[in-house]
Amino acid sequence: MILSYHPCIVADHNLLCAGRDPDNKDLRAIRSARAVVLPQGCRQSLFEMAEANCAHVFPDYRRRFAYPDKIGQARLFAETGIAFPKTETFENVAAFHVRYGTSVPAGSWQFPLVFKFNWGGEGHGVHLVPDPLYLSDLIGKATQYEQSGQSGFLFQAVVPTAGYALRVVVIGEHLISYWRVQLEGSRFKVNAAAGAEIDKKAYPVLQERAQVVARQFCAKTGINLAGIDFLFPLAGANRPDALAPMILEINYFFGRRGIGDSGIYYDLLRSEVKKWLLAKGFSTDNIE
Repeated sequence: MILSYHPCIVADHNLLCAGRDPDNKDLRAIRSARAVVLPQGCRQSLFEMAEANCAHVFPDYRRRFAYPDKIGQARLFAETGIAFPKTETFENVAAFHVRYGTSVPAGSWQFPLVFKFNWGGEGHGVHLVPDPLYLSDLIGKATQYEQSGQSGFLFQAVVPTAGYALRVVVIGEHLISYWRVQLEGSRFKVNAAAGAEIDKKAYPVLQERAQVVARQFCAKTGINLAGIDFLFPLAGANRPDALAPMILEINYFFGRRGIGDSGIYYDLLRSEVKKWLLAKGFSTDNIE
């Protein structure tokens, strides 16, 4: 029996767990299933119940929950040996003060640098820091956030991308890549919320290179549903095709504009779920 919790994938048995933690009914269903398909937005409790009680679970979110948020992802990148921008993480403001006192000493970091709060997506909580004074203001904001239970931030070196950021969308074994291009030169953020445009054709060699790295990374980690962002130091590069990709972050929730639309995405997802089931030796006759 194939069990689906995904509202857009019909299987032998279908349940919904939106807005709640799983209960004993879910546990019985999962234990009876030979494979479980989860929604993209499933809670950690649902994934852990499925992973502990069924041998085959899609998507594989072990790394999502074991390495949460931006600090967790930086740790994952370091442990897997994938290239990523110079990064320093701080679990809280106290950790920053223990390391640096009240300000970053000259030589430790060059300004401008990138400051990221540990949470948020679509560029929220990401700041280009031009000088120590602006950094001090952000440390003050981090102190305020900690009072409401949100903690953690990181520093990251600026990569001179010339306004280009590459996303590789991983859906099962299927990869789609496209650039998000910031045409407004005064804007630092390169994402749809900041007005970036989609370009699927630019720098095809770099797209291929990033896809190779993405496949290798996914083979190491088991990640099979995510939007993985890469940067290349394109600004001033004499030979762009010689550049190597640096992973920036993993987006387990990602927009559909670069794929086409939600209809195309769900068609691809169903197709890849069927391929995954067939590879496990299961029938897909009842999967829609």
